[in-house]
Amino acid sequence: MLTWNDLAARSLARQFPALTGGDDVAGMLDRVGPIQSQTARSVFIGLAARLPGVTREAITAAYESFAIVRGSSLRGTVHTSTAAAHPLLEVGTRLGQRPLWRRSLRLADATLEQVWEGIEEFAFDAWRTREELAEHLTSWLAANDPGARPSFSGTQGRYFAFGHGGLIRRPLGDDWAGQGLPGYRTASAVLGDRSTLLADADAAVDALLLQHVRAHGPSSRHDLAWWSGLGLTRVDAALARLGLEAEEGPDGRRYADLPDAPAPVELAGVRLLPEFDALLCGYDPAGRERFVDAAHYEVLWKQANGQLLAPVLAGNRLAGYWRLTGSGRRRRLEVVRFPGVRAVGREQLAEAVTALELALDLRLEAVGLD
Repeated sequence: MLTWNDLAARSLARQFPALTGGDDVAGMLDRVGPIQSQTARSVFIGLAARLPGVTREAITAAYESFAIVRGSSLRGTVHTSTAAAHPLLEVGTRLGQRPLWRRSLRLADATLEQVWEGIEEFAFDAWRTREELAEHLTSWLAANDPGARPSFSGTQGRYFAFGHGGLIRRPLGDDWAGQGLPGYRTASAVLGDRSTLLADADAAVDALLLQHVRAHGPSSRHDLAWWSGLGLTRVDAALARLGLEAEEGPDGRRYADLPDAPAPVELAGVRLLPEFDALLCGYDPAGRERFVDAAHYEVLWKQANGQLLAPVLAGNRLAGYWRLTGSGRRRRLEVVRFPGVRAVGREQLAEAVTALELALDLRLEAVGLD
Protein backbone atom coordinates (compact mmCIF):
# COMPACT_ATOMS: atom_id res chain seq x y z
CA MET A 1 0.00 0.00 0.00
CA LEU A 2 1.28 3.44 -0.94
CA THR A 3 1.79 5.99 1.84
CA TRP A 4 1.34 9.75 1.49
CA ASN A 5 5.13 10.05 1.50
CA ASP A 6 5.37 7.52 -1.34
CA LEU A 7 2.87 9.50 -3.39
CA ALA A 8 4.70 12.77 -2.71
CA ALA A 9 8.09 11.34 -3.69
CA ARG A 10 6.74 9.99 -6.97
CA SER A 11 4.85 13.17 -7.84
CA LEU A 12 7.74 15.49 -7.01
CA ALA A 13 9.98 13.56 -9.40
CA ARG A 14 7.73 14.84 -12.21
CA GLN A 15 6.98 18.29 -10.87
CA PHE A 16 10.66 19.11 -10.27
CA PRO A 17 12.58 17.34 -13.05
CA ALA A 18 16.30 17.93 -13.20
CA LEU A 19 16.34 20.06 -16.35
CA THR A 20 19.04 22.58 -17.13
CA GLY A 21 18.81 25.70 -19.26
CA GLY A 22 16.86 28.58 -17.80
CA ASP A 23 15.34 29.59 -21.12
CA ASP A 24 13.52 26.33 -21.96
CA VAL A 25 10.17 27.61 -20.73
CA ALA A 26 7.98 25.54 -23.06
CA GLY A 27 10.05 22.42 -22.38
CA MET A 28 9.54 22.71 -18.64
CA LEU A 29 5.84 23.48 -19.01
CA ASP A 30 5.50 20.40 -21.20
CA ARG A 31 6.97 18.31 -18.38
CA VAL A 32 5.05 19.74 -15.42
CA GLY A 33 1.71 20.44 -17.11
CA PRO A 34 -0.53 23.53 -17.20
CA ILE A 35 -0.11 26.15 -14.48
CA GLN A 36 -3.24 27.70 -12.97
CA SER A 37 -2.77 31.39 -13.60
CA GLN A 38 -5.73 33.60 -12.76
CA THR A 39 -2.98 35.31 -10.79
CA ALA A 40 -0.73 36.21 -13.72
CA ARG A 41 2.51 36.10 -11.76
CA SER A 42 1.90 32.46 -10.81
CA VAL A 43 3.44 31.23 -14.07
CA PHE A 44 6.59 33.24 -13.46
CA ILE A 45 6.90 32.05 -9.86
CA GLY A 46 6.03 28.44 -10.65
CA LEU A 47 8.62 28.26 -13.40
CA ALA A 48 11.24 29.95 -11.20
CA ALA A 49 10.77 27.20 -8.60
CA ARG A 50 11.20 24.50 -11.25
CA LEU A 51 13.68 26.08 -13.65
CA PRO A 52 16.18 28.11 -11.60
CA GLY A 53 17.73 30.86 -13.65
CA VAL A 54 14.71 31.47 -15.84
CA THR A 55 14.15 35.17 -16.35
CA ARG A 56 11.09 37.34 -16.72
CA GLU A 57 12.22 38.12 -20.24
CA ALA A 58 12.43 34.44 -21.22
CA ILE A 59 8.93 33.70 -19.93
CA THR A 60 7.53 36.81 -21.62
CA ALA A 61 9.20 35.80 -24.90
CA ALA A 62 7.59 32.35 -24.69
CA TYR A 63 4.19 34.02 -24.31
CA GLU A 64 4.82 36.50 -27.11
CA SER A 65 5.85 33.74 -29.53
CA PHE A 66 2.84 31.62 -28.48
CA ALA A 67 5.12 28.77 -27.44
CA ILE A 68 3.00 28.96 -24.27
CA VAL A 69 -0.55 30.31 -24.12
CA ARG A 70 -3.06 31.42 -21.51
CA GLY A 71 -6.80 30.82 -21.53
CA SER A 72 -9.85 29.83 -19.50
CA SER A 73 -9.79 26.06 -19.51
CA LEU A 74 -9.70 23.42 -16.78
CA ARG A 75 -12.64 23.86 -14.38
CA GLY A 76 -13.32 27.19 -16.09
CA THR A 77 -10.22 28.75 -14.49
CA VAL A 78 -7.31 30.47 -16.22
CA HIS A 79 -4.39 28.17 -17.08
CA THR A 80 -1.15 28.54 -18.99
CA SER A 81 -0.03 25.58 -21.09
CA THR A 82 2.14 24.85 -24.07
CA ALA A 83 0.53 25.61 -27.42
CA ALA A 84 0.60 21.89 -28.21
CA ALA A 85 -1.36 21.02 -25.05
CA HIS A 86 -4.00 23.71 -25.43
CA PRO A 87 -6.30 21.74 -27.77
CA LEU A 88 -6.58 19.00 -25.13
CA LEU A 89 -7.55 21.58 -22.53
CA GLU A 90 -10.09 22.97 -24.99
CA VAL A 91 -11.78 19.59 -25.35
CA GLY A 92 -11.79 19.07 -21.59
CA THR A 93 -13.30 22.51 -21.08
CA ARG A 94 -16.05 22.00 -23.65
CA LEU A 95 -17.05 18.76 -21.93
CA GLY A 96 -16.51 19.75 -18.31
CA GLN A 97 -18.18 23.17 -18.52
CA ARG A 98 -21.05 22.04 -20.72
CA PRO A 99 -23.60 21.52 -17.88
CA LEU A 100 -22.90 25.00 -16.49
CA TRP A 101 -23.32 26.61 -19.90
CA ARG A 102 -26.53 24.69 -20.53
CA ARG A 103 -28.05 25.70 -17.18
CA SER A 104 -27.02 29.32 -17.57
CA LEU A 105 -27.85 30.01 -21.22
CA ARG A 106 -31.14 28.07 -21.22
CA LEU A 107 -31.19 27.84 -24.99
CA ALA A 108 -34.44 27.21 -26.84
CA ASP A 109 -33.36 26.44 -30.41
CA ALA A 110 -29.60 26.97 -30.74
CA THR A 111 -26.98 24.47 -29.61
CA LEU A 112 -23.96 25.18 -27.44
CA GLU A 113 -21.76 24.32 -30.42
CA GLN A 114 -23.45 27.10 -32.40
CA VAL A 115 -22.97 29.56 -29.53
CA TRP A 116 -19.28 28.69 -29.25
CA GLU A 117 -18.83 28.88 -33.01
CA GLY A 118 -20.37 32.37 -32.96
CA ILE A 119 -17.95 33.50 -30.26
CA GLU A 120 -15.00 32.09 -32.18
CA GLU A 121 -16.07 33.79 -35.42
CA PHE A 122 -16.35 37.12 -33.60
CA ALA A 123 -12.86 36.80 -32.05
CA PHE A 124 -11.12 35.25 -35.07
CA ASP A 125 -9.61 38.36 -36.66
CA ALA A 126 -8.93 40.61 -33.67
CA TRP A 127 -8.27 40.56 -29.94
CA ARG A 128 -11.55 41.31 -28.17
CA THR A 129 -12.19 42.76 -24.71
CA ARG A 130 -14.50 41.16 -22.17
CA GLU A 131 -17.07 43.86 -22.77
CA GLU A 132 -17.02 43.31 -26.52
CA LEU A 133 -17.44 39.57 -26.07
CA ALA A 134 -20.31 40.03 -23.61
CA GLU A 135 -22.09 42.39 -25.99
CA HIS A 136 -21.57 39.91 -28.82
CA LEU A 137 -23.02 37.02 -26.81
CA THR A 138 -26.10 39.03 -25.86
CA SER A 139 -26.74 40.17 -29.43
CA TRP A 140 -26.02 36.71 -30.86
CA LEU A 141 -28.59 35.11 -28.57
CA ALA A 142 -31.17 37.76 -29.45
CA ALA A 143 -30.64 37.22 -33.17
CA ASN A 144 -30.20 33.45 -33.28
CA ASP A 145 -32.21 32.14 -30.34
CA PRO A 146 -34.78 34.72 -29.19
CA GLY A 147 -36.45 32.06 -27.07
CA ALA A 148 -33.34 31.62 -24.91
CA ARG A 149 -33.65 32.79 -21.31
CA PRO A 150 -30.10 33.26 -20.03
CA SER A 151 -29.90 33.35 -16.24
CA PHE A 152 -26.74 35.37 -15.83
CA SER A 153 -26.03 39.06 -15.50
CA GLY A 154 -23.19 41.47 -14.84
CA THR A 155 -19.73 39.95 -14.41
CA GLN A 156 -21.12 36.42 -14.69
CA GLY A 157 -22.46 37.30 -18.11
CA ARG A 158 -19.02 38.47 -19.13
CA TYR A 159 -17.56 35.15 -18.01
CA PHE A 160 -19.79 33.21 -20.39
CA ALA A 161 -18.50 35.35 -23.22
CA PHE A 162 -14.77 34.84 -22.58
CA GLY A 163 -14.74 31.65 -20.46
CA HIS A 164 -14.80 29.41 -23.50
CA GLY A 165 -12.01 26.91 -24.07
CA GLY A 166 -11.75 27.90 -27.73
CA LEU A 167 -10.23 31.29 -26.83
CA ILE A 168 -6.77 32.29 -25.67
CA ARG A 169 -5.95 35.56 -23.93
CA ARG A 170 -3.14 38.06 -23.70
CA PRO A 171 -2.65 41.35 -21.84
CA LEU A 172 -3.59 44.30 -23.99
CA GLY A 173 -0.59 46.05 -22.44
CA ASP A 174 2.90 44.53 -22.41
CA ASP A 175 3.09 42.99 -18.92
CA TRP A 176 2.41 39.25 -18.90
CA ALA A 177 3.18 39.11 -15.16
CA GLY A 178 0.61 41.77 -14.29
CA GLN A 179 -3.14 41.82 -13.86
CA GLY A 180 -3.82 44.25 -16.70
CA LEU A 181 -6.81 44.28 -19.05
CA PRO A 182 -6.85 41.08 -21.16
CA GLY A 183 -7.82 40.60 -24.77
CA TYR A 184 -9.24 37.36 -26.21
CA ARG A 185 -8.73 35.66 -29.54
CA THR A 186 -9.89 32.43 -31.15
CA ALA A 187 -7.22 29.81 -30.48
CA SER A 188 -7.36 28.29 -33.97
CA ALA A 189 -6.70 31.72 -35.52
CA VAL A 190 -3.36 31.85 -33.71
CA LEU A 191 -2.37 28.23 -33.13
CA GLY A 192 -3.89 26.49 -36.14
CA ASP A 193 -6.86 24.26 -36.79
CA ARG A 194 -7.78 21.62 -34.20
CA SER A 195 -10.97 20.29 -35.75
CA THR A 196 -9.59 16.75 -36.05
CA LEU A 197 -8.95 16.58 -32.32
CA LEU A 198 -12.33 18.06 -31.46
CA ALA A 199 -13.99 15.38 -33.58
CA ASP A 200 -12.71 12.54 -31.37
CA ALA A 201 -13.56 13.56 -27.82
CA ASP A 202 -12.66 10.20 -26.27
CA ALA A 203 -9.16 10.24 -27.74
CA ALA A 204 -8.65 13.82 -26.53
CA VAL A 205 -9.87 12.98 -23.03
CA ASP A 206 -7.54 9.98 -22.90
CA ALA A 207 -4.61 12.18 -23.91
CA LEU A 208 -5.61 14.89 -21.43
CA LEU A 209 -5.81 12.51 -18.47
CA LEU A 210 -2.61 10.78 -19.52
CA GLN A 211 -0.96 14.19 -19.38
CA HIS A 212 -2.06 14.52 -15.77
CA VAL A 213 -0.61 11.14 -14.84
CA ARG A 214 2.63 12.00 -16.64
CA ALA A 215 2.96 15.38 -14.89
CA HIS A 216 1.34 14.75 -11.50
CA GLY A 217 0.90 11.02 -10.98
CA PRO A 218 0.23 8.69 -9.33
CA SER A 219 -3.36 9.86 -9.83
CA SER A 220 -6.63 8.70 -8.32
CA ARG A 221 -9.83 8.89 -10.34
CA HIS A 222 -10.84 11.74 -8.02
CA ASP A 223 -7.60 13.62 -8.77
CA LEU A 224 -8.23 13.28 -12.49
CA ALA A 225 -11.86 14.36 -12.21
CA TRP A 226 -11.11 17.38 -10.03
CA TRP A 227 -8.18 18.59 -12.13
CA SER A 228 -9.87 18.15 -15.50
CA GLY A 229 -13.36 19.25 -14.47
CA LEU A 230 -14.77 16.06 -15.99
CA GLY A 231 -17.24 13.77 -14.26
CA LEU A 232 -16.15 10.50 -12.68
CA THR A 233 -18.11 8.45 -15.21
CA ARG A 234 -16.11 9.92 -18.09
CA VAL A 235 -12.86 9.58 -16.13
CA ASP A 236 -13.56 5.93 -15.35
CA ALA A 237 -14.25 5.20 -19.02
CA ALA A 238 -10.93 6.82 -19.99
CA LEU A 239 -9.02 4.87 -17.33
CA ALA A 240 -10.52 1.65 -18.65
CA ARG A 241 -9.35 2.51 -22.17
CA LEU A 242 -5.87 3.51 -20.97
CA GLY A 243 -5.42 0.32 -18.94
CA LEU A 244 -2.97 1.84 -16.45
CA GLU A 245 -1.95 -0.23 -13.45
CA ALA A 246 -2.95 1.16 -10.06
CA GLU A 247 -1.98 0.68 -6.42
CA GLU A 248 -3.97 1.28 -3.28
CA GLY A 249 -3.19 4.48 -1.43
CA PRO A 250 -3.40 5.52 2.23
CA ASP A 251 -6.99 6.70 1.78
CA GLY A 252 -8.24 3.49 0.20
CA ARG A 253 -8.31 5.00 -3.29
CA ARG A 254 -6.55 3.42 -6.25
CA TYR A 255 -3.69 5.45 -7.78
CA ALA A 256 -2.90 4.93 -11.46
CA ASP A 257 0.62 5.40 -12.80
CA LEU A 258 2.76 4.92 -15.87
CA PRO A 259 4.90 1.80 -16.28
CA ASP A 260 7.97 3.96 -16.95
CA ALA A 261 7.35 6.54 -14.24
CA PRO A 262 10.45 8.30 -12.88
CA ALA A 263 11.97 7.06 -9.63
CA PRO A 264 10.80 8.70 -6.38
CA VAL A 265 12.85 11.63 -5.13
CA GLU A 266 13.72 13.27 -1.85
CA LEU A 267 14.09 16.93 -2.70
CA ALA A 268 16.71 19.08 -1.04
CA GLY A 269 16.40 22.78 -0.38
CA VAL A 270 13.52 25.24 -0.28
CA ARG A 271 11.26 26.43 -3.09
CA LEU A 272 8.87 29.38 -3.14
CA LEU A 273 5.73 28.30 -4.97
CA PRO A 274 2.92 30.45 -6.38
CA GLU A 275 -0.68 30.75 -5.32
CA PHE A 276 -2.68 27.86 -6.80
CA ASP A 277 0.44 25.79 -7.42
CA ALA A 278 0.00 22.34 -8.93
CA LEU A 279 1.08 20.71 -5.65
CA LEU A 280 -2.35 21.79 -4.44
CA CYS A 281 -4.52 22.44 -7.48
CA GLY A 282 -3.34 19.39 -9.41
CA TYR A 283 -5.12 17.09 -6.96
CA ASP A 284 -8.51 16.47 -5.43
CA PRO A 285 -8.64 18.38 -2.11
CA ALA A 286 -8.83 15.13 -0.13
CA GLY A 287 -5.66 13.91 -1.83
CA ARG A 288 -3.46 16.93 -1.10
CA GLU A 289 -2.23 15.36 2.10
CA ARG A 290 0.63 13.89 0.11
CA PHE A 291 2.24 17.34 0.38
CA VAL A 292 0.61 19.11 3.34
CA ASP A 293 -0.87 18.15 6.70
CA ALA A 294 -4.62 18.72 6.97
CA ALA A 295 -4.23 21.36 9.70
CA HIS A 296 -1.66 23.25 7.64
CA TYR A 297 -3.85 23.09 4.56
CA GLU A 298 -6.52 24.96 6.51
CA VAL A 299 -3.99 27.77 6.96
CA LEU A 300 -3.23 27.95 3.22
CA TRP A 301 -6.80 27.70 1.94
CA LYS A 302 -8.94 30.77 2.61
CA GLN A 303 -12.35 29.32 1.89
CA ALA A 304 -14.22 32.58 2.54
CA ASN A 305 -12.71 34.26 -0.52
CA GLY A 306 -11.54 31.23 -2.51
CA GLN A 307 -7.87 32.16 -2.19
CA LEU A 308 -4.77 30.07 -1.55
CA LEU A 309 -1.67 31.51 0.06
CA ALA A 310 1.63 31.05 -1.74
CA PRO A 311 3.25 27.97 -0.15
CA VAL A 312 6.83 27.19 0.82
CA LEU A 313 8.12 23.73 -0.13
CA ALA A 314 10.89 22.46 2.16
CA GLY A 315 12.10 19.09 1.02
CA ASN A 316 9.03 17.03 0.16
CA ARG A 317 6.51 18.87 2.39
CA LEU A 318 4.85 22.26 2.42
CA ALA A 319 6.25 24.02 5.45
CA GLY A 320 4.59 27.45 5.42
CA TYR A 321 3.72 30.36 3.18
CA TRP A 322 5.31 33.54 1.89
CA ARG A 323 4.36 36.98 0.67
CA LEU A 324 5.93 40.10 -0.77
CA THR A 325 5.37 43.50 0.77
CA GLY A 326 6.11 46.95 -0.56
CA SER A 327 5.78 48.29 -4.08
CA GLY A 328 7.92 48.89 -7.12
CA ARG A 329 10.93 46.75 -7.97
CA ARG A 330 12.24 46.69 -4.39
CA ARG A 331 10.25 44.38 -2.15
CA ARG A 332 10.51 42.58 1.15
CA LEU A 333 10.00 38.84 1.35
CA GLU A 334 8.24 37.49 4.42
CA VAL A 335 8.15 33.75 5.17
CA VAL A 336 5.78 32.31 7.77
CA ARG A 337 6.20 28.71 8.92
CA PHE A 338 3.38 26.44 9.99
CA PRO A 339 3.06 25.80 13.73
CA GLY A 340 5.31 22.96 14.81
CA VAL A 341 7.41 23.06 11.64
CA ARG A 342 11.12 23.81 11.79
CA ALA A 343 11.86 27.37 10.71
CA VAL A 344 13.46 27.91 7.29
CA GLY A 345 16.84 29.55 7.59
CA ARG A 346 17.95 32.56 5.58
CA GLU A 347 20.74 30.53 3.98
CA GLN A 348 18.26 27.85 2.87
CA LEU A 349 16.23 30.50 1.09
CA ALA A 350 19.12 32.02 -0.85
CA GLU A 351 18.69 30.07 -4.09
CA ALA A 352 14.92 30.42 -4.07
CA VAL A 353 15.21 34.18 -3.52
CA THR A 354 17.61 34.53 -6.47
CA ALA A 355 15.29 32.50 -8.69
CA LEU A 356 12.33 34.67 -7.68
CA GLU A 357 14.22 37.89 -8.32
CA LEU A 358 15.15 36.79 -11.85
CA ALA A 359 11.68 35.57 -12.77
CA LEU A 360 9.86 38.66 -11.48
CA ASP A 361 12.64 41.17 -12.17
CA LEU A 362 12.56 42.36 -8.58
CA ARG A 363 15.09 43.16 -5.93
CA LEU A 364 14.32 41.52 -2.58
CA GLU A 365 16.16 43.71 -0.13
CA ALA A 366 15.42 41.74 3.03
CA VAL A 367 14.01 38.40 4.05
CA GLY A 368 11.71 38.37 7.03
CA LEU A 369 11.43 35.09 8.92
CA ASP A 370 8.96 34.42 11.72
